[in-house]
Amino acid sequence: MKLIYGAGYFAFGKNETFGLRSSHCWIKLGQMPRRCSLLTIALLFLVQGFVIASVDPEFQKLAMNLREKAILRVEPPVVATQATSSLGLSRFPWKRNIVTTVFWVGERPTQNNPVPNCKSSWDPEWHRNFGGYDNPDPASRRGFFPKFIPRQNPFYVALPYNDVTRGATKPESRSAIPWFREAFEKPGKSVCKGRWVAIRRGNRIAYAQWEDCGPFRTDHWQYVFGNDRPKPNLNQGAGLDVSPAVRDYLGMGGKDVCDWKFVDVREVPPGPWTKYGDNNTFVLQQRGANLNLTDRNNARGVRR
Repeated sequence: MKLIYGAGYFAFGKNETFGLRSSHCWIKLGQMPRRCSLLTIALLFLVQGFVIASVDPEFQKLAMNLREKAILRVEPPVVATQATSSLGLSRFPWKRNIVTTVFWVGERPTQNNPVPNCKSSWDPEWHRNFGGYDNPDPASRRGFFPKFIPRQNPFYVALPYNDVTRGATKPESRSAIPWFREAFEKPGKSVCKGRWVAIRRGNRIAYAQWEDCGPFRTDHWQYVFGNDRPKPNLNQGAGLDVSPAVRDYLGMGGKDVCDWKFVDVREVPPGPWTKYGDNNTFVLQQRGANLNLTDRNNARGVRR
């Protein structure tokens, strides 16, 4: 086979011998398989200085053009892309049609919610660290927020799993939690606290951070990270608790049905969930904090 280019050409012999001919010389370069790319061929000309020096300027220009074309064929073009959330791409699947209830910081125990929410599964001073009582009464709120400026993200959720018990990391968490290896720091420190979650109701999606465990259970990793459905409980099998801010953003009642999934920080768009909180990844970024120290559970998911 012969490829003719002006003053010179490349030739492939019947025995797969490859050669270069110009108006001045013929150089035999030896055996070369057909799968050799144009990039390899072009680089041969550039590396072998004596080859380039022995041909005329027109052929040098041809070789450089061939090299550029070969690189374009080998390397994919750089294309500007949208954020993964806008494209609907995520490494985590939606959990659909989950009975969803509302809970809040400072909530007192009731018949269907026997555990008070002055502390969370991971923060014994949750009420104080949040900055006060997250009153769910719409008349006592300013938009999606409590009337005071919250010191933690008012967009929060609870899921029925805790990866820590009695100061130790649960053994199944190492294999069950998808981001365990990237977030783990030391035994007894949660890799779940603060992780971002998307909650969907109809055509609206809210984003929130995982800040407590429940409803009712703290051991159902097969549902939270796997394919199980929530187990029966006093709230019709509820598998997700959301804060008043999430409730109001989605237009929920006291109990509703939603979809939810985990998301990486880079999938979270700007919104009311990015405004407040010493635990909020976006607030910490604005402050210039080192996320590996202040928000390790989300640090690897930040947009690079």
